[in-house]
Amino acid sequence: MKKIIAVLAGDGIGPEVMMQTRRVLNHIEKIFNHRFEYLEGAIGGEAYEKYQSHCPEETVKLCQKADAILFGSVGGPVKEQHQKKWQQCEINSILKLRKQFNLAINIRPICVYQGVPTNQTKKPVDFIIFRELTGGIYFGHREISHNQQQRIAIDECVYTEEQIQRIAHAAFKTAKERRKKLCSVDKANVLATSRLWRDIFSEIAAYYPEVTLTHLLIDNCVMQLMTNPQQFDVIVTENMFGDILSDLAAVLPGSLGLIPSASLRQDGFGLYEPAGGSAPDIAGQGIANPCAQILSAAMMLRYSFGLQEEPRLIEAAITQTLEKKILTADLASKEVGPVSMSAFTDSVLSHIF
Repeated sequence: MKKIIAVLAGDGIGPEVMMQTRRVLNHIEKIFNHRFEYLEGAIGGEAYEKYQSHCPEETVKLCQKADAILFGSVGGPVKEQHQKKWQQCEINSILKLRKQFNLAINIRPICVYQGVPTNQTKKPVDFIIFRELTGGIYFGHREISHNQQQRIAIDECVYTEEQIQRIAHAAFKTAKERRKKLCSVDKANVLATSRLWRDIFSEIAAYYPEVTLTHLLIDNCVMQLMTNPQQFDVIVTENMFGDILSDLAAVLPGSLGLIPSASLRQDGFGLYEPAGGSAPDIAGQGIANPCAQILSAAMMLRYSFGLQEEPRLIEAAITQTLEKKILTADLASKEVGPVSMSAFTDSVLSHIF
């Protein structure tokens, strides 16, 4: 198999965890006789320094030539957010790509690995969060204005019937293939967009009679996620709620560094990225956790390239490495010291054969 991958490593720890991910993909390439061609592009603060744009046209054109996008992370230190290099960096880069390529369906699997001392639960956890990516408050009209008395900020939240139907069908189809339970999360007691969301999900449920649909308000879901995460199979929600829930869910396995992410178009084209940020405070030290980036590459092999054995081997290798308590700094404890990210990847590679 020959595939073209657009590699946008970005800022902070992005380039170094991407390097470890390339090591894993190169190993897969050799074992299965695939050929992956990498097109490297600039994104985020790195791109702004060169092009005065967080997502230059050169990068967009590069992505258009690819079969999938492997994305690192963007953004800089909080204390530097006033600088032009970082102002609206995420809005102008990752959100631009989601809109440009109509990447409406975001998938974030959540599972707990044994051997990780920072786990918040020792019980098995295995669920998937579906998040709608192209609508909601992140893409609505926004402005800050002034009147004679005070400043006023506006963020508009808009959802169309088509956007909700698209994510609903994707979530129902996955639930049908898993444990046949789908939980739709909204704020229908307050928001008009949530009432439309709930109505449409209830309508589409008729096409999937084998799937049990439940509805939860976002505030109740947050509590349930922390007290009884084992009840969930597939969770589906809108853009902002999904952003919050997926980061919150990272508490369960112990780190955002364990949460991969796929953002898909209906034809299978996708952008794959770790759920965490650029972590500029530890960049260049070789101590970041490459798991989420590596697992995102495994999702790329499965969802965009249609492969099964290859991603399964990568995921199993991650599991075996963590079970042996080979842990990066974000997962280590006083009893289990950390290893470097390259040493962690060495262990992952040793389990792929």
